[in-house]
Amino acid sequence: MAISSELQYATLNEFYLDAKNPRLSRHDVNADSSQEEILEVMNRWDIYELAASYLENGFWTHEALLVLKEELNGQHRLVVVDGNRRLAALIYLHRAMNGEKVSKKWYRLIRDTKIPQKIFNYIPYTLIDSRQEVEAFLGFHHNATGIKHWFPEQKAQYITQLIDECGMKYEEVVRKIGNNVSHTIQEYYISCRLLLQMEECLEDFSLKDTEFRFGILYLSLRIPSVQKYLGIDMSSDPQVVQIPVPKTHLNALGNFARWLFGNQQQAPLFTDSRCLDDFGMILKSPEATRYLEDNKNPRFDYARQLSPAGEAYAAELLREASANIQNTLMSVHHYKNSQAVQSAAERLAINVKELLDQYPNLRSKFLE
Repeated sequence: MAISSELQYATLNEFYLDAKNPRLSRHDVNADSSQEEILEVMNRWDIYELAASYLENGFWTHEALLVLKEELNGQHRLVVVDGNRRLAALIYLHRAMNGEKVSKKWYRLIRDTKIPQKIFNYIPYTLIDSRQEVEAFLGFHHNATGIKHWFPEQKAQYITQLIDECGMKYEEVVRKIGNNVSHTIQEYYISCRLLLQMEECLEDFSLKDTEFRFGILYLSLRIPSVQKYLGIDMSSDPQVVQIPVPKTHLNALGNFARWLFGNQQQAPLFTDSRCLDDFGMILKSPEATRYLEDNKNPRFDYARQLSPAGEAYAAELLREASANIQNTLMSVHHYKNSQAVQSAAERLAINVKELLDQYPNLRSKFLE
């Protein structure tokens, strides 16, 4: 791996943030994003604590940035491949020191503090030859120091880089980043490729619609009926599932994206990951699936009623109602003169009567 063993130094303004950083969400930045756009996103991360540490302890050589010489805007720049949070913290510190426009917390941080200029003019870095040669190193490094704590979408993007840009197989990624389950790597990869296919193929789809919902997509692909509906073979090699959904199922892909993420005209079909099992049962039912496909604003509860999940859901609701009534019976005798309690009991009696009408055998049994 071509990572220089020589430690070099440069000034703050010689370094550039990396728009390809896998921790950056694709709907926040892209390869053409400006440094200001990237910096604005990174300001949401916990860089403030890093800056406070630098004021107290300085910027240690063991925190050296990992840097690639890459062309930006027609010139070769020092692009930070590893250490973007460290660089962003230094940038905000420097702006606060120079009185530039930053939030008040940065001014409070440097108040009554003498910042050594060396921290901005003598920043250690190590040079690398190419992204491909360093990806495996970063995978192991981040696994040891933080990849397990990344959001699922960030993990998926990083794994996809290793496979698509470095040509790794699932087993190689497992070894490189320390994950011990190859099918998990496979699921992350296919989930990320599915998002990219949605972005490319669907006119009304935006990655902004997927914010904070990648985990639901990832979990949904474990459901056999979802795989069948989309025509995805989860056991295939990366080359096969680089485009996960075949052309014969593109209409299904559009429906799936609308149900899972919604759009400007429609909210997602459901928002709770606990609904995924029932969603899988809905897709097993031709009648329930047709209902979802034929309606612009379908209701999840109604689709569930049309599927095998409806029976289990109805039974669960009745069990919950029974438990609530049992709890109420322990104290309701204290409120025999309460109009509010009596009114609620009357509504319950009406509902129970209607329920017994649905089950004549139960009605006969209890009337006797």
